[in-house]
Amino acid sequence: MRIALALGLCLIGFAAMAAPRAKTDKPELPQVETSTQSQNLRENYRSRLNENVVTIMAASPSETDLSIATDIAQVVDDGDNLRVLPIVGRGVAQNVKDVLFMRGVDMGITQANVLKHYAKTGELGANFIDQVVYVAKLFNEEVHVVVRSDVTDIKQLKGKVVNLGAPGSGTAITGHLLLDDLGITVQESHLNDADAIEKLKSGGIAAAVFMAGKPAPVMDWLKGSDGLKLLALPYTKELEDAYYPATLTHDDYPELIAKGQSVDSVSVCAVLIAFNWSRDNVRYRKVAKFVDAFFGKFDEFQKPPRHPKWREVNFAATLEGWHRSPASQAWIDRAKQGPATASRSNFDTFLAQNAPSNGTQVSDGQRAELFKAFLEWNKTQH
Repeated sequence: MRIALALGLCLIGFAAMAAPRAKTDKPELPQVETSTQSQNLRENYRSRLNENVVTIMAASPSETDLSIATDIAQVVDDGDNLRVLPIVGRGVAQNVKDVLFMRGVDMGITQANVLKHYAKTGELGANFIDQVVYVAKLFNEEVHVVVRSDVTDIKQLKGKVVNLGAPGSGTAITGHLLLDDLGITVQESHLNDADAIEKLKSGGIAAAVFMAGKPAPVMDWLKGSDGLKLLALPYTKELEDAYYPATLTHDDYPELIAKGQSVDSVSVCAVLIAFNWSRDNVRYRKVAKFVDAFFGKFDEFQKPPRHPKWREVNFAATLEGWHRSPASQAWIDRAKQGPATASRSNFDTFLAQNAPSNGTQVSDGQRAELFKAFLEWNKTQH
């Protein structure tokens, strides 16, 4: 009996093992295949995402550069096909170093006088000029010198404490070089913007210099009732080599400048730069892809709510003494040729045909307007 019972149990166990699996059972092999497919999908997405991302090193949130970089990201963004990531940096001087040496930084916004400074000092190498290319000459950033109401001339600041912003910032470098050019020696302080304004109100410092494209966000913190004002900065012969004349108006700062009045100042040019990669390098191709989208959407930067400084930008403008990015030059060359006949679509010819009849030289501002008109005309030829 026991033998029969044991034999029966063995037969039942064997039958259970031989029975087909239930539909809810999952075979091991398909699980491995599913996992592999999922991994491949992730790797493909990761690769595509990184291949189509470009970074722009900007400055602090209180400066115009970050607003401009944010505008670029919003206008140029094309989902996974092209994505622009603005990065908050340490200032226009550090931005140059980051473009040259920091991993993952494709472009940066700096100032033309900062480039000249590094070329002159050799701090970043004797061949610095050949390492950097400019993608586009952007807008002008104005110098804002804020003082108490009793200061009437910048020469009165000689020997006094003047705040020049964070060390390494565009304000720090430009402010130092500017005062040097004017022969005014001061005691430099490097407070942040908020602390500088409070010190200025209390009399702890004599002046504060701010470098930003007008209207500068930091000026919103000031009121006429604070006893502070913008100091005039005349465009003297000493400044002609590195600066442009500028004017601050009531429309720019209604709290600080009376209606119908203006304050003379100077400005420097902001520039979008990249490392001078060889054309067969993947980093060059990323910048070239960005240039096509950036330049191709020129009109979008002229519309609200984009920063008013975009109205000064002319992608065809030349930064004397520096190499333009080959990708930028290639785009401009294509725009000059266009789909129509070469004699009409060539921008140089278009410029000559629309130049002032009195023979005067076309200014950067006029050239910018003509370039916009050229692009509008070129659209009608497609």
